[in-house]
Amino acid sequence: MTRIICFDIETTGFEYMRGDRCIEIGAVELVDGKLTDNSFHEYINPEGKIIPPETYMVHKISNAFLEDKPKMSIVAPKFLDFIGDSQIVAHNGLDFDFPFINYELEKLHLKTIPRNQMLDSIVIARNRVFGPKAYTLDALAKWFGVSLTARADAHGALIDAEILAHVYLELENTAPAQDINEFMDEQHAAFLKHPKIGADFPKRNFPVPEEELQIHNEFMDKLLNPEK
Repeated sequence: MTRIICFDIETTGFEYMRGDRCIEIGAVELVDGKLTDNSFHEYINPEGKIIPPETYMVHKISNAFLEDKPKMSIVAPKFLDFIGDSQIVAHNGLDFDFPFINYELEKLHLKTIPRNQMLDSIVIARNRVFGPKAYTLDALAKWFGVSLTARADAHGALIDAEILAHVYLELENTAPAQDINEFMDEQHAAFLKHPKIGADFPKRNFPVPEEELQIHNEFMDKLLNPEK
């Protein structure tokens, strides 16, 4: 059995080293290439960290809503139990989700997610899909025809984890993209093989009349020696 976890987080901001906190975790389970009903979802009390207006507009999660939600110290052990030793996928995870969640785990002196469990779908996409103008989760979902209607007007960790799971399955069924240099070489070779219009047209070979040649030479002489 192959078990893979796709997860996403929502936060108060991007700077965990400056006090930003994780306020939502959503994760779904893939077993042997199929999405199961087993999922993990928790909202988390940020313990006094204020959610700025611009961040609220992304996920629509307010401090008032999170007042009665459990703290990370309660949620984190349950999340670790859910993921176990399975491979874990996050979109842009190596740059954001994994370091953010590991920082929260370190603060609680809990086991962090090791590098060998991490998979980043944006890295996979860049090596397997040649065509999208961008590699955001939304762009890849549209590229593969994965519906975004469940998200409505705001991001949510569980919804985004489900979207990610569908995108990841599409990526797993996609052959790696060609190296761009290899692709260009193949295109150039195909161009050279294509028959060129008029390539076999016979060349004409006839002498230039002496009178025309003299006129030409006189013209060139004036052009090259204007002071003569």
